[in-house]
Amino acid sequence: MATTTVETISRHRCHGGWVGYYRHDSSSTGTPMKFGVFEPPQAAATGARVPVLLYLAGLTCDETTFLIKAAAEKVAAELGLMLLAPDTSPRGLDLPGIRDSWDFGEAAGFYLDATAQPWAANFRMESYITGELLRTVAASFPAADLDRLSIMGHSMGGHGAMTLALRHPGRFRSVSALAPIVAPSQVPWGHKAFGTYLGSDRSVWAEHDTVALLQAGRRFPGPLLVDQGLADKFLEEQLRPELLEQACTQTGQALTLRRHEGYDHGYFFIQTVIEDHLRHHAAAVV
Repeated sequence: MATTTVETISRHRCHGGWVGYYRHDSSSTGTPMKFGVFEPPQAAATGARVPVLLYLAGLTCDETTFLIKAAAEKVAAELGLMLLAPDTSPRGLDLPGIRDSWDFGEAAGFYLDATAQPWAANFRMESYITGELLRTVAASFPAADLDRLSIMGHSMGGHGAMTLALRHPGRFRSVSALAPIVAPSQVPWGHKAFGTYLGSDRSVWAEHDTVALLQAGRRFPGPLLVDQGLADKFLEEQLRPELLEQACTQTGQALTLRRHEGYDHGYFFIQTVIEDHLRHHAAAVV
């Protein structure tokens, strides 16, 4: 399938490499889509092919959030990791309720392909992330070695990283999550998003729920790495890491779940643990 022309929005020198923001017309979503890339110095200076870490951001975020706030580029430059950060939903559409609340619609695509109307035509983030985006990056960034691809995410993006890794076996070398929504079928954020994007059939919801996927027999061959702050205001109602812990214990899925006293849901927490995640992924793609 042909890829679209990529427009450079801006490009910035950073830790010997480059942070760039880009736009292209997406056939998956029927809208322009943006993404950010950190090209490490190994790629920027020599053209060497480097592994890619795909980062999925959370509710209200966009393609700029991770690359600005996570302080990941210094370690990524050391490790020779290319960082890829897509936007969190299609934008600019005129659909009912798309901008009425912060936890649904625009900036809240939940990394799935909607099946209910009127969302099904454009909210196709799983197809975009796992297909068109990767083809576009492969065509536009010759240094991107997508045979050495890993995935991680935060909150809604942590949900996306784990479910996409389970739903696309063999695609990703490693997976990790920061304060993820582990069982969206069982929490208010998921009820709102899944009920609208996917309709009322909860068996369909289960296909996009990490805990339900594990219980249905899906496995990731390596360990899941998850970090969770214990001062996170969403911990008890929306995130429920104990459900993931129980599911992994019951199914034999390897899991490293680390809980951190005093840390909340934001990017100061992410800055604190991001080096561990980058090294986890770098070790999987050597």
